[in-house]
Amino acid sequence: MKASRPAAAIAAAALFALAPVVGVVAVAAATTPAAASTSGPVGGLRPGSVPAAYADAVTRGGLACPALSAPLLAAQIEAESAWNPAAVSPAGAEGLGQFMPATWASYGVDANADGSADLLDPLDSIASAAQYDCALVAAVAGVPGDRTQLMLAAYNAGPAAVIAFRGVPPYPETQGYVRRIPELAASYTATPAVTAPAPASGAAGSVIAAGMSVLGTPYSWGGGNTAGPSAGIDQGAGTVGFDCSGLTSWVFATVGVALPRTAAGQEAVSRPTASPRPGDLVFFGAPGAAYHVAIYLGGGQMLDAPHTGAVVRVEAVWDGARYGQVLA
Repeated sequence: MKASRPAAAIAAAALFALAPVVGVVAVAAATTPAAASTSGPVGGLRPGSVPAAYADAVTRGGLACPALSAPLLAAQIEAESAWNPAAVSPAGAEGLGQFMPATWASYGVDANADGSADLLDPLDSIASAAQYDCALVAAVAGVPGDRTQLMLAAYNAGPAAVIAFRGVPPYPETQGYVRRIPELAASYTATPAVTAPAPASGAAGSVIAAGMSVLGTPYSWGGGNTAGPSAGIDQGAGTVGFDCSGLTSWVFATVGVALPRTAAGQEAVSRPTASPRPGDLVFFGAPGAAYHVAIYLGGGQMLDAPHTGAVVRVEAVWDGARYGQVLA
């Protein structure tokens, strides 16, 4: 909803957003692609991954249309507002779903039946985000491609841009958003129950023991360093805890290994391996630009600080993992 793009495209997207999306579907194309695939996580929410007060609303919203899922909707909300219902962007977007007032006028819904569709009401915002997502799917129905990717592109750049480019626009922010949201959604997706971590000895055992000792510590964006948990920055400013690379920095410091502070930096100093061992690092995101790091426990499990609103926890390794070794 707030892409970096040429002024003409901004103006077109703004005009498009002022009218109900479903009323301008005919602008997209005279025909709809015969086959419309969807991508991204399709499972239910991982227990505890979403703030408890919002879990039911996110679950219901994820059922709004086939291109959407509860994990995908949760990932969008994290990316847009970091689960802050009072968030206001410099451009004036507000609430969990970061709606501009003009867009809210067309798509805001009274989800909790209190008589008002309130832009800053979390339940109204979640339901409205889902409704808007699905309206965008309809708006770009004439554009060929993956329905989920086109929906996300339209949410970020506006449906007019998706229609104009006949696909995901070439704006760096939008292309990053389309990649990032499904990757982030993986951390919200329910997975089969995991078993106890594989036993490890030596430095690897110490690394795992240190990590397990802080299970339940809150996630804090920018939080954590070699001294332990700390207050974060931005959305993490009021929370003492760890972000993903803050956790790994501290854990490895306990065995005398100094790591760079970012996930990408930690991958840069690790030795890639296709045969991970307990105590290795697990990376996610494009090679050379990892956005998340965890500690491999063995048996397909990892320990990590996944995202705002969650805690340090053990979970199954997400799809798309790469592994790196820093221990001897």
